[in-house]
Amino acid sequence: MTRTLLIPGIDGSPDPHWQYWWQASDPTALTVHQDDWSNPTPEAWEAEVAGAVLQHPGAILVAHSLGCLVVARLLSYWPQLNIAGALMVAPADPRRSMRLKRFADVPRNDLPVPVTVVASRNDPWMSFAESFDLADDWGAALVDLGKAGHVNVASGFGPWPRGVELRDALARRSNYRVRPTKARPSAAHGWGV
Repeated sequence: MTRTLLIPGIDGSPDPHWQYWWQASDPTALTVHQDDWSNPTPEAWEAEVAGAVLQHPGAILVAHSLGCLVVARLLSYWPQLNIAGALMVAPADPRRSMRLKRFADVPRNDLPVPVTVVASRNDPWMSFAESFDLADDWGAALVDLGKAGHVNVASGFGPWPRGVELRDALARRSNYRVRPTKARPSAAHGWGV
């Protein structure tokens, strides 16, 4: 059984966020907690995620918002960890808030595992063009959700079954460990809610 490690964004993912639903309904899902959700530090957060990966080798990481940047940092700085893949949903631009400024050093290199970036065309935390560029830099597939806001409760996302499908597709992809060459990411149009 492949474990799904949920990496929330700043302030966590409380009920009724889709990550909360996954934690409550999927026996493979486990939220990686940290000491201070409202004032996180990159190194402490990375250490928490690394510890969870060491306890659950071969896990799929499912990150939202600022959690995407934590996962990108982890994959860049801790490449020896046994991670099957990463689903990065609605990455946040750390320049858009003083609370996120410590995460401004966003890795821009090809990540060592299969990655899927899920982006929205009207996300207030990162433009679609920026998400596209990150996906390209990370060697990731890109899923275009259209106008889906920040893919959170405020934009109508509860359990989000499409996210589970994307995670499962990533898990299948990671079984082959095939890494695409450094080309433009593929755009797979999906539905959101």
